Order: sequence, then structure tokens, then C-alpha cells
Amino acid sequence: MYTNIHANVKISIYLSVAGVTSEVTTPRWYPGVYSINSARPSNILNTLAAVTSGCRPQHPHQTWEKLSRVAVKGAEYDSPERQPHPKCLPRTRTDLLSYLYISLNNREKSRIIWLHGTAGVGKSAVAFTVAERMRTLSVTDLTTNEKRLGATFFFSRKHTKRRTTGYFFATLAYQLATNFPSIREDVNRVIRENPALLGPDKSLREQMNALFLQHLRTLRFRLANSLPVVFVIDAIDECTSETELTHLISLLGEVLRDPDVPTIQILLTSRLESHIREAIQKLDVGLVDEIPRDGTIFSLDGTDVDQDIYIFLEHSFTQLQHRYPGFPQPSGDQLTRLVSRAGRRFIVAFTMINFIVNDGYKYPRDRLELMLECTCDFLPGTAVYKLYDLILSTCANPKRAYQHLSTVAALADPLPIPQISKLLGPIQGSDVETALVQLRSIIDVPADINLPVNIGHSSVRDYASDPSNCGLPDVQDTTPRHSLLAESCLRLMMRDIPRRTALLDALSKLDKQSEAMQFHDPKNFNHHRNQCELL
Repeated sequence: MYTNIHANVKISIYLSVAGVTSEVTTPRWYPGVYSINSARPSNILNTLAAVTSGCRPQHPHQTWEKLSRVAVKGAEYDSPERQPHPKCLPRTRTDLLSYLYISLNNREKSRIIWLHGTAGVGKSAVAFTVAERMRTLSVTDLTTNEKRLGATFFFSRKHTKRRTTGYFFATLAYQLATNFPSIREDVNRVIRENPALLGPDKSLREQMNALFLQHLRTLRFRLANSLPVVFVIDAIDECTSETELTHLISLLGEVLRDPDVPTIQILLTSRLESHIREAIQKLDVGLVDEIPRDGTIFSLDGTDVDQDIYIFLEHSFTQLQHRYPGFPQPSGDQLTRLVSRAGRRFIVAFTMINFIVNDGYKYPRDRLELMLECTCDFLPGTAVYKLYDLILSTCANPKRAYQHLSTVAALADPLPIPQISKLLGPIQGSDVETALVQLRSIIDVPADINLPVNIGHSSVRDYASDPSNCGLPDVQDTTPRHSLLAESCLRLMMRDIPRRTALLDALSKLDKQSEAMQFHDPKNFNHHRNQCELL
């Protein structure tokens, strides 16, 4: 019901709930007549092409600026949008990283290295660490400007342009041409010839060919004797369209098979989801190096991860002592107990630290004691939900906190606290800020209330998507989040749209026909109709 709302007020709220982008491209009109009397001979062909296309030729700087605006800066591995950046600490993931670096140095054959695992095991930290290292390495000893990191794209369901493939190849083209200036003019040229390539609705195959593949071919001889250029693509499961993602994987396979492309390596990370595995399996066997796989010693949640989490917690508590000089360093036994509680999930260890020190609570020592008291072993994969239960239980009203958390997780586009409050109304939304501030260890609540609230990790969205994931008894009877959002949007529409509009007329006609219709819950319909009449 709330997926197509065009009220002239609160439009950003409606669009956020519906998942509709509010970006509108306004077409520019250029006259079809352009004088070429003063054009230099070298520019005549370009000018004639511009005349036939009905627009003035663009300066290369203008084209590059246009590409710069379309490229998704937040998808780059070191983007401020992704801070704090997850990263492998020294002495952690040593065997896995060594194997990855050896694989990425393979000059014989282009491949996809597919690193998969469950939520919270540290895939993004590995991807960031690899990207950061590749950014420090030059493709040859003859240059220091051209780096082995060709481009990165970190998908995220939280951000409109990072949950689709529509901007993927434009973003890679921008980063690749920034790293290799020799192809920049070629990139500008194809965009000038076909500006529609930058549109998110353009054919993904056409974008791949024009913005990515042909420029890799141009680099073939330039990179003939160098180590492979590396592309890091993280969290592809965060792409919301399975069809788009399947098509993207297929196209990446075509790039790797192209005989005119220099040897490249693509590090791909994701959860182990069926549509991703099926798409990967359709590629040639020799194109994919899967981690973990049968017979391999590498795993993102193996026994060796316990030691890595121990190092992470030890490092984090050492940093804590700098902020709170009187805070005692946990003993080795206490750290071991916390490691056991983490269940080999780095997200659990990270959230523990946030819960103890980074959510504004004045007494971190009390939080540490609470964590130690609750320390016990859980079934594999349940530790993160149990920790979220514990965090909710410390809130003044856990039921209301869960309800607001589920609302934040359900929004297609994040909203600031004032807009969430207005969306939910004076009753349901009266305590949004109070409740969400108590959850700062698992969601990002900016100091500026005009900035949107975001979930901290995809596992939080999973947790809040179904009340049965929460072990607190009071949460089980909360209003389903989509029902709450639909009702809230309807209330806003009825308040903001004047009486006797087409919508009210339609509701009136629907009411007259109601006796001939089979409603699932007639009382509920009449209740909403009566509310509308009172507004």
C-alpha cells in the first residue's frame, strides 16, 4: 500500500519507505544547429557528430566531471561513508591473507577468487585489507603512480546506489581511468558518443563493453609484463536484485575469458546464498577459486579464528585504556571467556566493544562485567542474536526499542530521527530518539539529528526482520513492521491530502462495493475508513 505515494508533503519519507529514489534527471535541450565555420580541422568530425546527435560537443573535462558525479564514491574501499573501516589487525588472518596474495600474483590466468561465509565472520575486513595492500603496490617498477588496485565496489543494502548494479561499471571505469590516465580520453570519448551509458537503466552488458571491457583491452600491452591488476568487489549479496547480480557475475566471467584482456584478478566476497552459488557454478571451472572449499585448510570461522578474535579484543581493550586510564585490562582468562562468547564471529566481538565503550554509556566497567556474567557458549551462528538480545534487554523499554529498530531496518532508504518520528506519528513515534540512542552499539545514530540513522551491520537487519529471532518474550507480540509502516503512511496521506481528492473518492467507491468483496479483515478496513472520515 505504501509503495506508490505522490503526496506533495513528506515526500522524502514516502520515497524512503517505498524504496523509490528521489533523484530526478532533468533533460537538457540543445539546439540542433551548431556553427562549424570556426572549427579546427581536427575537431570537424567531432563537431559533425555533435550536430547529428543534436547537442553541443562537450569538453573532456565536462565529460570527466559527469562521470565523476555518476561514480559511486561510497563504494570505494576507503570511502568515508564506510567508516570505521573494517580491517584485519597485524597477526590476524595471516594464512588466509598469504594465500590470497599468492593467488592475486598469478600471471598465468585471470580468475575470480570467491570468498564466502556467514554474516559477521569478517569478509569485508579481508576485502578492505587486500584492497589497501594492492593500493600500495605499483604495477611495474617503472612507475609509482599506476597501482595494482584497479577498482573496488563495496555493495551495501543501506545505500541506494550501492545496492544495485546500475552504477557498477561507471564506478569501475572512473577508478580505473584515475589509476591509468592513459585510458581517460578513451573513457571520455565513449561517454560523449553515448551519454546514456551513465544511466542506471542502461543495459548492463552495454555498460560492461563500453565502460570496462574495451579499456581493459587497451591496457593489454601496457600491462603485458606486470603483475595482475586486482579488482575487489565486496558483499555482492547486498545487491537487492538477484537477477541483476546473476547477470553481473556472468558478465564478469565473460571479461575474464576475453583473450584480449590482460591478466586480472577479481576478489569477490559474499554470503553463501543459493543464487550466487548457482551463478558462480555456471562459470568455467578454471575461472573460479573458491574459499573455503572441500579439502582447503582456509576458513573464515575455523578454530584459528579464536586466536584472531583474542588479538582483536586485546588490542581494543588496550585502546580503551588510553581513553579511560583507570579502566583495568581484562585478564587472559576473561578474554578467553569473551572469545568463547563471540562464537567465531568478528561482528560479535566488535559489537561487544561498541556496547562496552562506544555507545555513550558512562560506566564501561559495568558493561564489561555484564558481558562477563553472560559469557557462555552458544550454538554456532546464534551468538550474534543472543548479543543483540542482551543489548535490547538493557534498554528502558526493550519492546519499544525493538519496534523502532525493526522500523529502521525495514526502511528502503534511511531517514533522520525527526522524519522517523513524524512517520510513526505522535504516539508510536514519541520516543524514537530516546530508544534509538540506547542502541548505538548496533546502529549508527549521528550527532546531527538531520542525518539519517543506519543499521550497523547486515546481521542487525536479519535480526530485526522477524520477531522470532529475538529471545525476549515481550517482543513476540509487536506489530509487524511492514504493517506499522503501511498504517503510518496511510495516516500521513489522509492528513496531508485535502478532502474530496481522487484518493478519498476511490475509497468511497471501494466502500460501496465492500459487500461484494471478500476482505480478510473487514473490521480493520472499516476502522481505517472511519479514521479517514474524521480527518
